[in-house]
Amino acid sequence: FVIATLMGALMFYAVLMIFAVNPFAVNLGGAPVDGQGLNYQLRNFYMIIHPPSLYIGFTSATVPFSFVIAALITGRLDAEWINATRKWMLFSWLFLSIGNGLGMLWAYEELGWGGYWAWDPVENAACLPWFTASAYVHSTMIQERRGMLKVWNVVLICATYFLTIFGTFLTRSGLIASVHSFAQSGIGTYFAWYMGLVLAGCVALIVWRLPRLRGEGSLESPLSREAAFVLNNWALLGMCAFIMVATIWPLLSEWLLDQKAAVGPTFYNFWLPIPGVLLFLLMGIAPLVGWRKTSPELLRKGFRAPIAAFLAMVALHVTVEYIWPLSRGLEHGPLRFPPIVEMANLYGKPSVELSLATLPSWTTYWVGAGVARINSVLPVVVLGLCAFNLTVIIQEFVRGVRARQRSAEERKEHENWLTSLYLLVAKSRRRYGGYIVHVGIICMYLGFSGRSWATDKEATLMPGDTVRVDEAYEVVYQGIRRESDPEKMAIIASLDVYENGKLTGNLTPAKFIYKSMPGQPSTEIALHITGRDDLYATLTSANPQNKTGTFRLHVNPLVIYIWIGFIILIIGAVISLWPDLQEQEVRAFSYVRAAAGVTTMLMFSVMLASTASLAYRARTVRQGPAEPHVTDAAWLSDASP
Repeated sequence: FVIATLMGALMFYAVLMIFAVNPFAVNLGGAPVDGQGLNYQLRNFYMIIHPPSLYIGFTSATVPFSFVIAALITGRLDAEWINATRKWMLFSWLFLSIGNGLGMLWAYEELGWGGYWAWDPVENAACLPWFTASAYVHSTMIQERRGMLKVWNVVLICATYFLTIFGTFLTRSGLIASVHSFAQSGIGTYFAWYMGLVLAGCVALIVWRLPRLRGEGSLESPLSREAAFVLNNWALLGMCAFIMVATIWPLLSEWLLDQKAAVGPTFYNFWLPIPGVLLFLLMGIAPLVGWRKTSPELLRKGFRAPIAAFLAMVALHVTVEYIWPLSRGLEHGPLRFPPIVEMANLYGKPSVELSLATLPSWTTYWVGAGVARINSVLPVVVLGLCAFNLTVIIQEFVRGVRARQRSAEERKEHENWLTSLYLLVAKSRRRYGGYIVHVGIICMYLGFSGRSWATDKEATLMPGDTVRVDEAYEVVYQGIRRESDPEKMAIIASLDVYENGKLTGNLTPAKFIYKSMPGQPSTEIALHITGRDDLYATLTSANPQNKTGTFRLHVNPLVIYIWIGFIILIIGAVISLWPDLQEQEVRAFSYVRAAAGVTTMLMFSVMLASTASLAYRARTVRQGPAEPHVTDAAWLSDASP
């Protein structure tokens, strides 16, 4: 039944390729003399890895889904299917993480708006299955140890697979506009029917097998690891549901309320920080509490150092960035990270007097004011939680190393701490690889908090003009130059960067215009990267006659730690997935199976190649428009990035 489910999913895509979007169909229009080429926004190194990674993450979610469907059909609902699905789900989670992380990096370097996540519908669709997969990776441990959450784990796997189909539907249907939609097709109806079939089938099977999915244990104490994981799951699923509803709300509003609505990045950035920080707190609490219940003595021993680290970090930040500059009459501290930042109320104050009729508007305002007040202190709370979580992980590694060394002493052997650390991770890769993933998440949260202290500025400059971006950075505009090659023309600006009065670098933001797409000039960013922040510059428009240029300048604090954390997260996930090496006898039938697999792959490769060749040969006359001529006028327009 596992193979049958996989083949059923494969059959759906085969139907799409045969009847809807055959990639080998003959192009009756003929091949142009000089094609448009790849969209310039996709001419980025990360695009070599980003789409295949998301594709692998989406498609590999089919495997645990197939095991669950097979287990529900056959009634074999013991621990066997959990063991089969856990690593496959972690594999899918790994590639979803790689795909989303590289997508953030691509957006940061290619789109030119100064950020890395714009809450675009396609971005949201790509991250939704990541939330449910993350929840399953944690909740499966409860079923393995306690026999609990059987129904919940089945639902999480089915939801992950459903969300991969939903994400593909949003991307390819064109129902919601997105800057990430580089191809349009009419296959949305196919995906809608398939989603309905998957949803109905999963619900029917779960209801049918519900009596056999009863948990073997129960939650004995709120101060237990099971309780922490359950809260972790609810936080992840709550954020997933919020993002999903907000993403499709423009469609729901138009269909159900006959009203047009738009949900922009400001809405997400206003409401999601609070549950995100709560999730970050739970990440640190879970390793400190034991299974079933935790004694008060263990709670005191476990939480003592992390709480001290949290308080020390918050006190240090408030002292250095608020009390010390205030006592000396300075506007800011050395890092320019004030403990309390100004956050606007998303909903504003009603323009009418408070009355029974206007109570809903005033209630919304008061709720928004409360959320804004909480958001204003979250950056310093996140810094404290970074110290809290890092201390928890260090504490866990130290305990493990000491336990190994005590065990070695009892055996009258000697292990230095490096050897003990290596063997600790090697023997318990799943646990300590997970802790390394958490270190990566800590670094990423540190980077996310930096957005609260960002500075954005736009300026039109003449050669020689200076603009102060923030308290540390000044930029001197040196002028523009024009370059061209057979593919494109470019206007490149030169900006000297001064940090605290010292020349520290030169930035060259540019506008490229490609001959194949003369009406769509691209924005090429320039970055000055330090351990504290990125100075991010884009050229929005230029006048070659008087050499004036209009620039957008962004100071993005702590962004580099997002990318460092992303790398650490991948390393930790790979460690968790790394298989145990076992020696097994290789039998003759193993060679037969390997040869059959290779032969099948080669046969399909030849068939696909010959089909493409026939499609190409079916139309031998090439025709197309003449090569467009690029004029100076394209460079003089105030094109947005």
